[in-house]
Amino acid sequence: MSTGRAGHVARSTVRSTIRPYSETGGVTRGGAPLRTFLRTTDGVAIDSVYEPGAPYEPGASPSRDLVFVIAHGFTGDADRPHVRRVARTLARYGSVVTFSFRGHGASGGRSTVGDREVLDLAAAVGWARELGYARVATVGFSMGGSVVLRHAAAGRDAGVDAVVSVSAPARWFYRGTAPMRRLHWLVTRPSGRLVGRYGLRTRIHHRQWDPVPVSPVEAVPRIAPTPLLIVHGDQDGYFPLDHPRTLAAAAGEHGELWIEAGMGHAENAAPDALLGRIGDWVVGRAS
Repeated sequence: MSTGRAGHVARSTVRSTIRPYSETGGVTRGGAPLRTFLRTTDGVAIDSVYEPGAPYEPGASPSRDLVFVIAHGFTGDADRPHVRRVARTLARYGSVVTFSFRGHGASGGRSTVGDREVLDLAAAVGWARELGYARVATVGFSMGGSVVLRHAAAGRDAGVDAVVSVSAPARWFYRGTAPMRRLHWLVTRPSGRLVGRYGLRTRIHHRQWDPVPVSPVEAVPRIAPTPLLIVHGDQDGYFPLDHPRTLAAAAGEHGELWIEAGMGHAENAAPDALLGRIGDWVVGRAS
């Protein structure tokens, strides 16, 4: 959707306007939860939230040196209820950074539907490192799932210790399901982009990708040796099971695949029990 170099990884620049995040005012890490705008390397302001991990709860395995960076799906943002639920659950296992991709929520810019969003994630990961965490894990859903794969393909330069991709596509331009055909209309047609802006609160860039970014399946082999978990529901209405299986095959021995019975697509469909298993997996693998 944009003309930038695919896979380029940004460093974050934190603006001075940091304010408490009111929804989590009782949880602190020597202060209060923080909300700020990060600046990507291409100059886009990214609305971002940091929340220290919750106190220990039985059944959880909290880690005080670990932070989860959550990458939401297309048309989501940091304040959506399903994103907040993911953050609350993973806060039992470590601290959490959430953010809104460009064109979503209060962030600037326009969505490029997975291309330059790699820069947004890189800014959030960089902020997590600046906050002093020794271990950073990225957890992405749908579009965010493709972004965490492409971001981690930068290897050590990505600055992540574990990667979880949920409900992600393996390849671009897939139109094999009705929801994906509707999404292509939304992204490629002026009338669709109007619906996205005013109906879904998502501002979509009008330019087509040039060049086409590296696809998720092409990125996956470059992630090794960083631990990788691929999660997909067997009732996903957007991407059938050949997508996660293709990603897992490309990952080889360094990747792990979970096919979840009865699960649909992305954040909305991910039950708390699954999110807890993801938290346990990250605590055990990130190093």
